[in-house]
Amino acid sequence: MENKKTKLTISGKPKKTFKRFDSSKTEGKKTVFIEKRSNKTSFKGNFNKSQNSRPLSGNFKKTPPLKNNKLFSPTSDFERRKLAEQRATKRLKGNEDSKDKKTKLGTKKRELKLTVSRALSDEIETRERSLASVKRARQKELKNSNKNENNENLKPIKRDINIPEAITVRELANRMAEQSSNVIKYLFGMGVTVTINQTLAADTAEFLVKEFGHNPIREEKAEEIIQKIKASRTENLKNRPPIITVMGHVDHGKTSVLDVLRSANVVSGEFGGITQHIGAYQIENQSNKLTFIDTPGHAAFTEMRARGSKLTDIVVLVVAADDGVKPQTIESIKHAKAANVPIVVAINKCDLPEADPQKIKNQLLEHELIAEDLSGDTLMVEISAKNKSNLDKLIEAIILQAEILDLKTDFESKATGVVLESKIDTGRGPVATIIVTTGTLKKGDFFVSGLKWGKIRAIINDKGNNIDEALPSAPVEILGINGAAKAGDDFIVLDNEKEAKNLSENRAQESKDGKNPLTFATQDSAFSNKSTEELNLIIKSDVHGSSEAIKSAISQIKHDEVKPKIILADIGMVTETDVTLAKASNAVLIAFNVKPSKEAKKLAENEKINISSYNIIYEVLDFVKKKMSGLLSPDVEEKIIGTAQILEVFKVSGAGKVAGSKVTEGEINSNSDVRVIRDGSIIFTGRVGSLFREKNQVKQVNNGQECGIALKDYMDFQKNDTIEAFSVTSKERSI
Repeated sequence: MENKKTKLTISGKPKKTFKRFDSSKTEGKKTVFIEKRSNKTSFKGNFNKSQNSRPLSGNFKKTPPLKNNKLFSPTSDFERRKLAEQRATKRLKGNEDSKDKKTKLGTKKRELKLTVSRALSDEIETRERSLASVKRARQKELKNSNKNENNENLKPIKRDINIPEAITVRELANRMAEQSSNVIKYLFGMGVTVTINQTLAADTAEFLVKEFGHNPIREEKAEEIIQKIKASRTENLKNRPPIITVMGHVDHGKTSVLDVLRSANVVSGEFGGITQHIGAYQIENQSNKLTFIDTPGHAAFTEMRARGSKLTDIVVLVVAADDGVKPQTIESIKHAKAANVPIVVAINKCDLPEADPQKIKNQLLEHELIAEDLSGDTLMVEISAKNKSNLDKLIEAIILQAEILDLKTDFESKATGVVLESKIDTGRGPVATIIVTTGTLKKGDFFVSGLKWGKIRAIINDKGNNIDEALPSAPVEILGINGAAKAGDDFIVLDNEKEAKNLSENRAQESKDGKNPLTFATQDSAFSNKSTEELNLIIKSDVHGSSEAIKSAISQIKHDEVKPKIILADIGMVTETDVTLAKASNAVLIAFNVKPSKEAKKLAENEKINISSYNIIYEVLDFVKKKMSGLLSPDVEEKIIGTAQILEVFKVSGAGKVAGSKVTEGEINSNSDVRVIRDGSIIFTGRVGSLFREKNQVKQVNNGQECGIALKDYMDFQKNDTIEAFSVTSKERSI
């Protein structure tokens, strides 16, 4: 600006001439010349507008008159400051005036060219921001506020993470709402190589949850939850009927005693007259209810007896007066003592002539069961189921024992119980026999039993009647379970379906994790040359307890060379699937107390698969032993018949070489198996082709005689070789 000279051109003809125009050249650059005019004189009109010029309205403003027409130029600092203050005051006033004059479109745009005079004057108005600028500013402000909000949202959320005993990497990442890759990356950093489906232990999972900034909560095991539920149901206690288990040796009259007590005939319904199921009945005697559990006495049903003794309050040990204490009697005593349950001894069959009750009492002394008349504490009653004698005394003894025990339970809470038996009924589906131990079981309750769950559709009592609720100690059949429960499983009623389902799934998962399917080779098995044969078995039975007993009994059949392998042991009728499995695995199909369906029977006939049906357990065991014996290799016995020494080798036309020999021991037959021995090692084993003696063919040469021996497919004889004749006999083995 300092170097450039500013020219001001005015078009048109002014009426007055500019005076002292030249003097401006001599003045300073910032000096403004203002001519003093009289008020009378004024421009009569505007300057003539030309095409190239702009209007000059507002180019110059009136200023106060200067003394002596001299130019005013602020020289001192004080004057300059004062001038600046005046200008600032005018500008503020001008801004206030301009606010009123503003239109919707804002202030007017600058219309005149910016000159030095205009720059120094106060007329320049500040320009307002455009709408686009305001919009951009707002957008920027909004963007910044959103960014701040996002930053706040990005702060990590602390979650409570439930950790089970075992959890996969994928499941853990999902629960933490983290990416699986981040979890795997972290584990890689720790030196642990894992995949997304790999299972982590609870401790590792807990550590990871803490590292990712969450709160780990260890899940309780299903069993712990159940124990808590059971523990919480011990209030409002009332007296309940006792649960009595009848135990003893096979064929000592347990079921007969029960039949007389409840006036029914169960024995006739059992095959072979032996009990193979566990049965539960309730009888009422003088307003006293008693629940009886009948257990099998056969050796194979150990687990059933053990289950009965665990559930019971009192054990009634039935011993036949004519037979004495037997193995299963002793086993029953052991089960009762292990369960810490009082024993009442019923000496049955006292009506028989050979009965000797005193002998039974003496035998029981060996097992620490001392009768009251021998100054002991065990109640012993001599009864006869056939003549129905002294049965009232037996019931009195049981009621007395129950009063001593003072049995109480909660009637109001949700029911818990134990599964005695389960089966699959053709028309009704899975059916479970249970005994309610605490609480009242009602129709429509949701429950868990072992790995299964369900909703109670129907409750059937021991007399076969439908009932709406079952009180404690009542034996009932229930329908509505989603599969066959295992005998001995617990039974717990829960609040709703979701709880029952979750608990059932947790149990199933825990049981799956607990299994270890790997079988490790031992040093003996890894380097042994013997390969054991396996007999594949598929067993279908009517109830779970029988299936369990057969499995247990078969697993006790042991042999070094052959072993039984149970591929499937299930309940229900034989189906097409079982037949197909038997064909695929070359297995023996056994049906115990069940029959095959029509389709399965037809398929078995077409595939030539034999379905072996049995009703008595020891017949099943005999059949399995026989089948296993068939897989054993027979015993081979070798017997040396005779020995001959070769003295000379002859060549015979048409017959080849013939060994001229002398029989040194035994005899040699024309059809004997022989071996040629040279220098103690066997050169050839085969059969005799022909036997000559004095040019005649003979069938046998005895000790001390000379003969010619020709062997089949062998002629390489040498002098002094030994020919040994032997016979082989094979003998079949059995287990």
